[in-house]
Amino acid sequence: MATLADVARRAGVSPATASRIISGSTKLVTDELRARVLRAVDELQYVPNAHAQLLARAQRTAVGVIVHDVSDPYFAEITRGLQQVATTHGRLVIICNSYRDPARELEYVELLRAQQVAAIVLAGSGYHDAAFTKALKAKLAAYTRTGGRVSVIGRHELPGDAVMPANEEGGYLAGCELFGSGHRKVGVIAGPKVLTTTTDRLAGLRRAAREFRGTVPARRVAYAGFDRDGGAEAITALLDSSPDLTAVVALNDQMAVGALSTLRARGITVPDQISLIGFDDMPIARDVTPPLTTVRLPLAEMGARAMSMALDTHNTDAPRIEPAQATLIRRESTRPLPA
Repeated sequence: MATLADVARRAGVSPATASRIISGSTKLVTDELRARVLRAVDELQYVPNAHAQLLARAQRTAVGVIVHDVSDPYFAEITRGLQQVATTHGRLVIICNSYRDPARELEYVELLRAQQVAAIVLAGSGYHDAAFTKALKAKLAAYTRTGGRVSVIGRHELPGDAVMPANEEGGYLAGCELFGSGHRKVGVIAGPKVLTTTTDRLAGLRRAAREFRGTVPARRVAYAGFDRDGGAEAITALLDSSPDLTAVVALNDQMAVGALSTLRARGITVPDQISLIGFDDMPIARDVTPPLTTVRLPLAEMGARAMSMALDTHNTDAPRIEPAQATLIRRESTRPLPA
């Protein structure tokens, strides 16, 4: 593979001159020199080292995105919105999967800071963990002092701009749909307790229950991983402990799909015997049988807005918080409880 030194030797110029011409430096060189270097690049099929170019540029061109797991449809949609805006601005996106490991998240912030990225977007849920939050705040503060920008998606106690999905309101809408249509024995398939997304959605559901003089007791809440297998595990626990349930709320659509599979395996029909609601409105929610009633969040839009704020270098005022509204989408997996 040809090197920069090979190109300089072929063109009869210094490596510094070759580098400036290849990188598009504004420093003036003669047309004849430029032509010689570019001809040498073509003849040798030289490919510049993108990492070295990134470090050499005065302007930061890359942005870092930390998500829990980009293969999760929730984060895939958010990342799609993030990348669309970054591409429009000519930015390279470095995506880091933390897999809901706080220690790994701290390591990624340090790594992205060392790479001198222009901005960091944290696209995963916040944690109910004071020690972790304190450590993350310190690392982000050190990063912003060097000119970096930060934006987050979700409820975090962190510096920077934020896009705030209406998780509590979404839980409330799901609760109103069930308790308002006569259901009283409602189970909840919840995500990990440590995540603010879980507690916010559950809080909204309980607020709706109170308004309709119902309850969501702890024995009817099963915590599990925010994925399909977690949903299957949680619905099994709920059915074993509360076989008289008439409705279930899954706090994301992947968990709802896992629950639907388990219900079908047990011969329990949806919605005739149990109504089922999901959350997020992933594409799969429309394709399962029956199609899922769910709470929609504008995920791609949330990602786009977070990236736009992260790249807005003109904003020097107090951190901005932009809400992202939740909407109930009625499909065939729910029905009112017969009188």
